[in-house]
Amino acid sequence: MSQGYENFNNTETSFRKSALIQERIGLVSSHMYKQFLDYQHATLNTTEIFSEMIDNLKVIADSLKQSFASRGITAQNISVEYDKDKSVVVVNILWHTISLTTRCNFEPQALDRGSGVPPMFSGRIMAIKGDYNELIEGKASRNEIMGVLLDKEVASLFVPADKSQNSIFKIKHLANREFFLNSTDASREFVLKIIETVCGGGVYHEEGKRKSFNI
Repeated sequence: MSQGYENFNNTETSFRKSALIQERIGLVSSHMYKQFLDYQHATLNTTEIFSEMIDNLKVIADSLKQSFASRGITAQNISVEYDKDKSVVVVNILWHTISLTTRCNFEPQALDRGSGVPPMFSGRIMAIKGDYNELIEGKASRNEIMGVLLDKEVASLFVPADKSQNSIFKIKHLANREFFLNSTDASREFVLKIIETVCGGGVYHEEGKRKSFNI
């Protein structure tokens, strides 16, 4: 009889443990499912904005060609080139090369909003100085790629899952000060600001660590 009670107690204990596990794993799976949905929506919004950026860059390149041609300057070194997946675009403007990419979205990621404010799950578009393809050549791991991108970063646009929310634009040389752009203006304003930031500055002769400046 005592053996029967022991079996009953063991079964009850096992049932309670199983129920506790299911409850806690249920909470985890619900949390991760919400992150996954946000990631999907943010990825779609980011892809859409990036495609619009490419279209805007084509218009900007044509405008630059006309402007330089009217001043008697060759426009051969002005071009916009992008991959078939539209995840990288390389822009050449005379002696400047700028790349924009979405190849930094490896997993659901959130932008820290500070103390007391929930993080914003978002996609990211990075603008970097240089030719993306040349910079990451030979880099295989995520850490290697992100190390190069962060080192050459000019600015990033963080695109939320909810289209009614503003995208957040952070410029590296302005101590990552935040600017807010609605979904209608984000693609145009981002590329214009990047070109103004890079081409509106200049390059110093190399002396120690000083390599470029902004105006």
